[in-house]
Amino acid sequence: MARTRAFDTDAAVSRAMELFWARGYEATSVRDLTQHLGIGQGSLYAAFGDKDGLYRAALEHYRATFAAAALRSLEEGADARSAIRALLVERIRIAVEHGGRGCLLVNAATERLPEDQPTRRTVRDVLDANQDALAGLLRAAAERDEISSRYDPHTLAAFLVTFLNGLLVSSKITPDVDALEPLVEVALTTLD
Repeated sequence: MARTRAFDTDAAVSRAMELFWARGYEATSVRDLTQHLGIGQGSLYAAFGDKDGLYRAALEHYRATFAAAALRSLEEGADARSAIRALLVERIRIAVEHGGRGCLLVNAATERLPEDQPTRRTVRDVLDANQDALAGLLRAAAERDEISSRYDPHTLAAFLVTFLNGLLVSSKITPDVDALEPLVEVALTTLD
């Protein structure tokens, strides 16, 4: 008879995500994870296969929570400029509030790529989803003459995603919303 799992795997993934986000993959040992999660090594391996499996689950959890919230925020904006400003400022705020840790996915890309192909796919999927959502928003705004149509919506969306990624790296160096927020206004001039 198989033993039943004695811990909440969703809660464990969420807590592991926080630890990986704070320390990174390489600096987080299995021992760190088991202590932080309050589970035994055997339980970790039984539930997730290994440290890498738990890391994948943590990245997916981040994708389903923080990254999904970013996409929802685009849909809630009154106009394109306001929605994009809100998205960028909120991402800065989250990165800074979490102790200047930046973004887990950007951190994963800078730490694990190019060798780690599963991480590349996860990060690429999120970036593509963000870029597609932005391109749709920008296309519709240009059709309403709300923003300039001088740039192709996909190119402009790619720029904004690239800018955001750089901003999230900068938030680790300068974890100060007031210092980073003015940069958003500069990026928004591409909509004029």
